[in-house]
Amino acid sequence: MTATFIDEIVQAFAERGGEAYGEDVTQLDHALQCALLATEEGADEPLVAAALLHDYGHLFESHGDAAVFERRDARHEIHGARALRPWFGPAVVGPIALHVLAKRYLCATEPGYEEALSAASVLSLELQGGRFAEAQCRRFERSRFAADAVRLRRWDDAGKVAGRAVPGLEQYRPLLSRVAKA
Repeated sequence: MTATFIDEIVQAFAERGGEAYGEDVTQLDHALQCALLATEEGADEPLVAAALLHDYGHLFESHGDAAVFERRDARHEIHGARALRPWFGPAVVGPIALHVLAKRYLCATEPGYEEALSAASVLSLELQGGRFAEAQCRRFERSRFAADAVRLRRWDDAGKVAGRAVPGLEQYRPLLSRVAKA
């Protein structure tokens, strides 16, 4: 069962991962860069898997193009987490579900963060509700995976370098198998 779902993930990246989504890299390049950044920072395997899969929701039902072409938030983080939940536990899907909220949190709490966002991230921030208010910040901070979501968000921001050399997706198949639910 696990191998079958991992095959589905690989297939989704093969079919749609080559598409651009408003950044200078493809969906697949972005996912691989984020996973590499997580690995280089010494993240545990579930968080590396979350970094790799955080935008999985962009790969189906046209969720990747919604912000750029339709000017709407397709809630890719929710769709992706929901699709992955049957096969991965909370340590993988929790940070995925929260990574958009982490952007809104960082915009509210970290001076200069919002100004450093890419143009595509600024557009999606607007569509996702903008920076958090104080009460929203406190609620986010109490979330079980808030700290991991913030780490993931930083890799999300940094994983957009055109031409960066990264390991291929097949390199992560064993990791995905290890962190998948039995």
